[in-house]
Amino acid sequence: MLQNKFLFNQSSVSLEIIGLPDYSNNENNDNISIISQWKLMIIDKPVIEGNIDHLRSIMRAFYSYSSSLINDDISLFESNLIDIKPENSYTHILLLKSSKPNVKPLNIKIGNSALADIINCFDQLSSSDKVRNIYSEEFKILKNKKYFLLDKNNILNFLLPPLVSLCSIFLVSTAFIYIYDNNDNRSLLNNKNNFISINPINKLL
Repeated sequence: MLQNKFLFNQSSVSLEIIGLPDYSNNENNDNISIISQWKLMIIDKPVIEGNIDHLRSIMRAFYSYSSSLINDDISLFESNLIDIKPENSYTHILLLKSSKPNVKPLNIKIGNSALADIINCFDQLSSSDKVRNIYSEEFKILKNKKYFLLDKNNILNFLLPPLVSLCSIFLVSTAFIYIYDNNDNRSLLNNKNNFISINPINKLL
């Protein structure tokens, strides 16, 4: 049976979801309600993949970790599948533990940009009407927490208003200074002309 495949992309990260619709509920043939496989692909990093339970654990880890970063809580997430902790302000360490025996944990380092891209891909997945049965109520609570500063678009929206205000103040101040300087120059020029016009009269007298 041919499986459906959906790809969610954001800059350096791609999330691939593979599965089948729920035919017992007469679901659309293009949908996925039964996920058989997924892959999280980060540029220049090993592929992370697994089954639906692994996906839920990974999503829970990233949402919990990003939320703790924004709320200034202890930035550390640990589980039997994945650990996430900061190396510094710009780098985060992922320790992925295989559920298969005799497989060594995989250590991956990602930057803030990749972390934001991963969250964005998960958000796309949760907003998609093509893939279902991903979220529990716990995910919805974690997703709604304030992790907006990790999103590059929201960073721009957050910083843009004060930057525009500063630019406006600078332009207005520059205009006032220019007008003031011009008025001063005109006053000096008028005084100089008056002085020149008075001098010959004094000489004639």
